[in-house]
Amino acid sequence: MPDSHDTHADLRGGRAPWQPGDRPDRRPLEADRRCDVLVVGAGITGALAAEHLTALGHDVCIVDREKPGLGSTAASTAMLLWEIDKPLLTLSAIYGFDRAAAIYRQSLAAVVGLAELVLSTEIACAFRPRQSLYLAAGQNGARHLLAEHELRERAGLPGVFLDYRTLRAEYGFDREAALLSPGVADTDPLCLAHGLVAHAVAHGAAVFADDVTAYESSRRRAMAMTASGHTIEADWIVLATGYAMPDFVKSDLHGISSSWALATPPQPPGGLWRDGVLIWEAATDYLYARTTADGRIVIGGEDDDRIVEPEPRDACTPAKAETLLAKLKHLQPAATATADYRWSGAFGTTRDGLPLIGVVPGHPRLLAAYGYGGNGITFSYLASRLLAATVAGQRDARHEAYALDRPVPEVPED
Repeated sequence: MPDSHDTHADLRGGRAPWQPGDRPDRRPLEADRRCDVLVVGAGITGALAAEHLTALGHDVCIVDREKPGLGSTAASTAMLLWEIDKPLLTLSAIYGFDRAAAIYRQSLAAVVGLAELVLSTEIACAFRPRQSLYLAAGQNGARHLLAEHELRERAGLPGVFLDYRTLRAEYGFDREAALLSPGVADTDPLCLAHGLVAHAVAHGAAVFADDVTAYESSRRRAMAMTASGHTIEADWIVLATGYAMPDFVKSDLHGISSSWALATPPQPPGGLWRDGVLIWEAATDYLYARTTADGRIVIGGEDDDRIVEPEPRDACTPAKAETLLAKLKHLQPAATATADYRWSGAFGTTRDGLPLIGVVPGHPRLLAAYGYGGNGITFSYLASRLLAATVAGQRDARHEAYALDRPVPEVPED
C-alpha cells in the first residue's frame, strides 16, 4: 500500500501578487465515495484535468489538503510559453529532430488550446496573448540563436530572428540577438485555477477538503485513503500534487530545485518594455520576466537545486531579491527597480526538459503529471489532454515521449 509521504511539502514562501478568484466551496469528506476519476490536487494541473474530464462526462471528485490553488500554483509566474527549457537544438540532439519537432509543436498547440479554453469558459483571469523574446545570454550568442531559429523554421514553428541592431531599436535591450515568437500568453494563475475548478463544479464535479494518506491500485480500480478515515474508490486516480510527489512516484529523470521571483510596484510611464513581451534567456539557469495587467514587472530566476527545504530557501529570499532587482535595472534601466512582492517556490525539473505524464509504473490505475520546469501551465494543459486520452483507452506516440519510465538520455550541454 503506497503512502503519500513527501519531503518538500512546503512548496512556496513569501507572497505573490496574484488575486484569488471565486473560490469553489470545499466540503469535508464525511463518507466513503465512488467516482469515475479522483483528482488529487486542486492547483492548476488538477483544475485543468478536472475541468476537462468533467466536460467529457466523467464523474469527477477533487480532493486537496490546501485551499484550491494555494500550493505550487500561487508561486507560478504564469508565463505560458510553448518554447521548452531545452532548446530545439538540444532536444534534437537527445531524441532526433522529428521527435523533438513534434514535441515542440505539441507545446505550441497546448498554449493555443489553453487560450481557446479560457475564451470558451469565460474565466476572468487576466489572460493576455503575448509574444516571447528569447535573449542571447552567456555563451549562447547570436550564432546559437540563429541556428535555433533555422531549426525551428524547419519544424514549422513561428518566429523571427532579431540581430543586435534590430533588438536594440525595437525593444531597447542590449543583447547580442533574440528570437521573437508569437503564440504565448500570460495570466493570473490563481484566478485561472479557481475559475477552472468552479467550472468543473458547475458541471458536476465535487471538491473535498482532505489529505490523501495512502493509495491502492489494481488492474481494475484504485483507492485513496484519507486523513478523515474515509476512502474514495475510482476507476482512475490522477496525481496532480504540484511538485509534492508521493514517494512511490519515482523517475531517474526527475529532480527538485528552487526559484525566486518578485513583483515591482506599478511602473511609471516608460518603465515597461514594448508590448509586454515575455522575456527569458538562452541560458541553463535563465532569468525570466513579464509584465502584469496592472503594470507591474515580475522577474524571477536565480534557480538553485541545492536549496529545496523551506527554511533555507526562505532565508535566501532577501539576497535573491536584491540580485533580481539589480538584473532588472540592467535589463530595463527605466524601470522602478523595487519590490512590492517577493516569493520563492520549489519546482520539479527533468534532465531532458520534458514533463512526466502518464501511468505510474507498477500502479496501473494511478496517473501522474509532474516535472514541469519552466513550462508549468503549458504542460499542465498538455497533461490534462493526455491523461484524459489514457482514461478513454486511447494511447499514441505522444504518451511515450512523456512516460515516467522513459530511458534516461544522454543530455548535451545547452
